[in-house]
Amino acid sequence: MRRTIVMIAGLVVLALVPAFVTDSYTRHLFILAFVYAVIASNWDLSLGYAGLFNFGHLAFFATGVYTAAIAAKTFGIDPWLAIPMGGVTAMLAALLVALPVARLKGIYVVLVTFGFSQLLLQLILSQSQITGGAGGMVRIPGLEVGDYRFIRDFKFGYYYVALGLLTISTLYLLWLTNTSFGKSLLAVRDNEDYAQARGISIARQRILSLVASAVFPGIAGGFFAIYLRVAAPEVLSFGTLSLALSMVLIGGTATIYGPIIAAVLLTFATEAMAGIRGWEEARFLVVAIGMILVLRFAPGGLARVASGSK
Repeated sequence: MRRTIVMIAGLVVLALVPAFVTDSYTRHLFILAFVYAVIASNWDLSLGYAGLFNFGHLAFFATGVYTAAIAAKTFGIDPWLAIPMGGVTAMLAALLVALPVARLKGIYVVLVTFGFSQLLLQLILSQSQITGGAGGMVRIPGLEVGDYRFIRDFKFGYYYVALGLLTISTLYLLWLTNTSFGKSLLAVRDNEDYAQARGISIARQRILSLVASAVFPGIAGGFFAIYLRVAAPEVLSFGTLSLALSMVLIGGTATIYGPIIAAVLLTFATEAMAGIRGWEEARFLVVAIGMILVLRFAPGGLARVASGSK
């Protein structure tokens, strides 16, 4: 009950932000934070709940980015339809990755998922006639409702689309983690032998957790491309990967809310450091040090510290 009240209160506060914050740059940071929050919280489903440490979710996000970009710009599909198409292709990509990962453990899962990200990057760079290569795709069509163009409203419309996406994604994760499927993921994470003895298929749950956690990162990727009107290979950069992973670990695994809060805090913190001369590159080092400190002194993440649990 307490979590529900906090969630509703947080949603109300975020919904009122554009009424008091008219600066388009600050709204832009909130939109980026919402996108990162979707990635981090869904990554938490496979990492925190299923115990499957992987580097695949940024690849699923990038899949959504290029799916929406190609659909909207190359094929002329309405951007409103191109965005959810990113979720469909991300699910297919997750299924492709999950099949070999299902029976692997530890570092081998990390290597396969990281290898998939690099394979996707090479595909983007090599198919420049479709993806734009290293230069990326630009001038992707933006969102419109009738004669109303979102690009002209100081990011007011995009803010609420991003907030709506985060809200739906969070409700989806909360529902999923409270089903028998979500509880079975915890059993697989905590004790595989016990889970198998109870008739739970380890391989099947790993596949399902990876696929289920790829849907909204793919949709977020589609929105990201339509919002920025750019699709570039930088979405697969190591800096972006480490930042998203930091949000999951600093916020707290198996909490859902933790990565979302960390996404907002770290997005604004890293942008603030980027504005300080000499801190442009050092900001990622600061985030890395923060992640190490949290893992050392509060392994449950900031969300568990705030709630008073271990």
